[in-house]
Amino acid sequence: MSIYSKEHELFLKKIKRKRCLIYVNQILIICLLFTLWEVLSKLNIINSFLFSSPSNIIKTISNLIKENNFFIHVLITIKELSISFILSLIFGFLIATILWWNEFLAKVIDPYLTVLNSLPKVALGPLIIIWIGASSSSIITMSLMISLFITIINLYTSFINTDENYIFLLKSFKATKFQIYTKVILNANLKNILSTIKINISMNLIGIIMGELLVSKSGLGYLIMYGSQVFNINLVIASVFILGIISAVLYYFINYFEHKINY
Repeated sequence: MSIYSKEHELFLKKIKRKRCLIYVNQILIICLLFTLWEVLSKLNIINSFLFSSPSNIIKTISNLIKENNFFIHVLITIKELSISFILSLIFGFLIATILWWNEFLAKVIDPYLTVLNSLPKVALGPLIIIWIGASSSSIITMSLMISLFITIINLYTSFINTDENYIFLLKSFKATKFQIYTKVILNANLKNILSTIKINISMNLIGIIMGELLVSKSGLGYLIMYGSQVFNINLVIASVFILGIISAVLYYFINYFEHKINY
């Protein structure tokens, strides 16, 4: 016997149907765009040498797999992305918490955060290479510089904008600051934290690719740079396509996690 009423079951089915319809339409749009792209290139309406085509992209990825280069470059980029993402999230969370905890320190640090966040990080690339060296460390540092300050600002802004009524209620029961932080601040900002994670991943990926474009001899950023140098547009667009797949997988993973938390 179902624990839900018929009305509730119908409502849940309607939500599932709507969600499936959204996914189907998203897939159809992608399929339509790629089909149109392929047709236009086959009819020579667009220059496949300059704009490539889906079939050329598949051939390029297939050749990379046959040459045992595909997984090496993808795994290197994913490894660097994972390290920079975890570090930026940990440090961003800790610093945002410290700033929320200490209002005086937050007011002192606030203008520096704004200035550091507005600095053009790519322009600092040569300095990072000189200071750290042309290695994965400089790529991860570049990614951290792009994502860390945004993470701190977003999390701190969410923390200080928490509904004051909840905080006053706990204070009336003589709750400690740690209890307010764990019971109110974190719980009230779960959605904001997940939104920050989404932004964080995209910023980290941008930073990794920028770093690989500057110094790397492996990774998807390196393939993009190498392809542009030898005018291999198929390799460039294939690498961008793989980046798009990685971004989509990460996006849907976080969305799934967010859905589980909300329900």
